Amino acid sequence: MKLVIQRVSHAKVTTEGELLGEIGQGLMVLCGVMEGDTEEDARWLADKTAKLRIFTDAEDKLNLSVEDIGGGVLVVSNFTLGGDCRKGNRPSFIAAAKHPLSEDLYEGYVRLLREKGLPVETGRFGAHMKIDMTADGPITILIDSVDRAKPRR
Repeated sequence: MKLVIQRVSHAKVTTEGELLGEIGQGLMVLCGVMEGDTEEDARWLADKTAKLRIFTDAEDKLNLSVEDIGGGVLVVSNFTLGGDCRKGNRPSFIAAAKHPLSEDLYEGYVRLLREKGLPVETGRFGAHMKIDMTADGPITILIDSVDRAKPRR
């Protein structure tokens, strides 16, 4: 699974004019599920997301997590994170997981975040959505669950 996490002061997602989810200060997360991903990947990423220290403390150091600040999380599914642009100019999405695995792991990731007590809002899986957000920093983090198995350099 791949995540793009942005620290935001506000974020909302809509489809066809319908508000699906909205948060104040917290994390905007784009979530892509790849072929071969498992529930363990979702669990590892939920733990990382909840504990990721990208909010500032009283000394202006990045020492606080979304849990620490009581922030929200807006999670939007995004199969295009599986895009491969190495060959040609049109991305190939063959590495993106197919339904129902993709939706099951996306929903599992959301459920695991909620089990941690985080207020989580979502988009609509598979829908064409519009995201309106105010990036804070900007601070943007990329996390890929394949990295959990790699030794540190």
